[in-house]
Amino acid sequence: MDYRTLGLKVGIEIHQQLSTGKLFCECDSTLLDEHESEFVRRLRPTQSEMGEIDKAALEEAERKLQFRYQTVGCSCLVEADEEPPHNANSLAIEAALEMSLLLGATPVDEIHFMRKIVIDGSNTCGFQRTALVATGGHLEVGDKRVTIPSICLEEDAARKISEEESEVTYRLDRLGIPLIEIATGPDISTPDEARQVAFRLGTLLRATRKVRRGIGTIREDLNISIPGGARVEIKGAQELKLVPVYVETEVKRQLALLEVMDALRRRGAAKIEPDVVDASDLFASSKCRVISTAMSLGGTILGVKLPKFAGTLAKTDEGVTRLGSELAAHARVAGVKGLFHSDELPGYGVTEAEVEELRERLDLESDDAFAIIADDETRARAALIRVVARANVAIDGVPEETRDPLPDGTTVYSRPLPGKHRMYPETDVPPICVNETVLEGIRLNMPELPEEKVDRFTEEFGISPDQAMALIDDGLDDEFELLADLLGNAQVVARIFLQVLPELSKDGLDTTLITMDVLKTLLEKLREGAFAKEAIPDVLAWMIRNEDANVMRAIDGLGISKVGKDAVNEVCDRIVQEREDFIRERGEASLGPLMGIAMRELRGKADGKVISEVLTERIRRLLT
Repeated sequence: MDYRTLGLKVGIEIHQQLSTGKLFCECDSTLLDEHESEFVRRLRPTQSEMGEIDKAALEEAERKLQFRYQTVGCSCLVEADEEPPHNANSLAIEAALEMSLLLGATPVDEIHFMRKIVIDGSNTCGFQRTALVATGGHLEVGDKRVTIPSICLEEDAARKISEEESEVTYRLDRLGIPLIEIATGPDISTPDEARQVAFRLGTLLRATRKVRRGIGTIREDLNISIPGGARVEIKGAQELKLVPVYVETEVKRQLALLEVMDALRRRGAAKIEPDVVDASDLFASSKCRVISTAMSLGGTILGVKLPKFAGTLAKTDEGVTRLGSELAAHARVAGVKGLFHSDELPGYGVTEAEVEELRERLDLESDDAFAIIADDETRARAALIRVVARANVAIDGVPEETRDPLPDGTTVYSRPLPGKHRMYPETDVPPICVNETVLEGIRLNMPELPEEKVDRFTEEFGISPDQAMALIDDGLDDEFELLADLLGNAQVVARIFLQVLPELSKDGLDTTLITMDVLKTLLEKLREGAFAKEAIPDVLAWMIRNEDANVMRAIDGLGISKVGKDAVNEVCDRIVQEREDFIRERGEASLGPLMGIAMRELRGKADGKVISEVLTERIRRLLT
């Protein structure tokens, strides 16, 4: 697909956790597996300073959820919203200003925090504090200049632990961790450009050395639109490799919905009134498990007619979702688990006879569709009203909305796109003055850019640009530089970080035991000649398996103390003598197989280069 010709526009919002401590209290920001106590809250929407209520907050209120909050050992009254926020964390402010300068943005004169209404339970107080830090930045990616309209500092949400029918449980360990939010303009025009921009912003953030690392510490929101479609926000993508997939999938989804709009308009579809019909008697003996279960629990089977919608609900032949999944997602807001629609029935235990009876009950024509819900009558009726409302929107095209990313690269409806009505001033946090003295102090300590570090590493240490970039991307560049400076042998150090430790992790070994002190001792013993570099994986694996970080005990336990040149000569002479016929048949090509035999016997006891030199000399002597 030619995305530029299509007119695709993508903007990215990066949310990166900082390692500076929490934003409005002194609590630790470590995520914990256990909690100490709990409290329960209900949240409701409030008006903005202009007297308006945000539509996204209103929809969240319709869910009528209760929120259970788990406190941890470091939780405080600020996190529980029982005490006003403390002054904003100065280190977090400096980190946001540093990132602003890296992106060529202009900091504001005063930083003012605002309240952003959020009543999905992710914040105990019903709002998130956020502040504009800088404007007017830019990012160079290849030959493209991407604008950065705003850089903000905000607090992270509580961590969702579980979700049941009417209650969501959050843990407070993540609540209040500072986030830098970097928003690009809608300048990105292909899925891969979106990945490149997200990657570049991530590398710059890591260059500050003030960000947290690991899964969930950085999240991307993708704002996507195409001509004729609408701006849709995919909120909270975490895997960089899936960023282009989400963009591609959203483009296909919007194109499919535009085709649905055209079909509905050609058929003369008009706005539908939510005429909900009780069809419970038609399914009294149904073999459908969903329907029979609902009936046994005292539920009802309600249906609604969707005139002119036949064939617009199921997926396309290419598997692109259309209206069926959209209607189901809106129904779930009312508390039901889902719905059946006419494009997928008969099926799921619903017979053709039951479908025909229902079509007759609803007075359907050949190009009409229907949706049915089996649930508690109140929930089912509320859900079908939402279904009809979403179907009516389909006649106009693609709605603006927020969608949640799924692990397979698809997305699901979350809530309406929030607007300006959710913002109002924060009165508990004083403004923060940003003067030239503050900025000059930050300018004097700006971090080394990733590309500058790559050039320096390749020149000083002799590693490849790809190795240097991988070390930087994995956040291992400081550790690498320290060990390479201290002990030399940069190639060995790079191999440990980029190959050996990842391979041990892939084998299921816990590499957290291998600290910098362990690696320093390991490399010192290697330099002293205690063992050969080929044995490094075995030594590290032995220490992990035996939970013993003593390098010399690992060497002794493996029996790989380094041997002298005479021992290497003896082993190589024996191998050549035993395989003389093979050597005469294969000539110098026999070196590879014989190296494998020698390395199995001498692995870790002698340097591979020495073994190769001895074997090569013995083979040539035999062949002459």
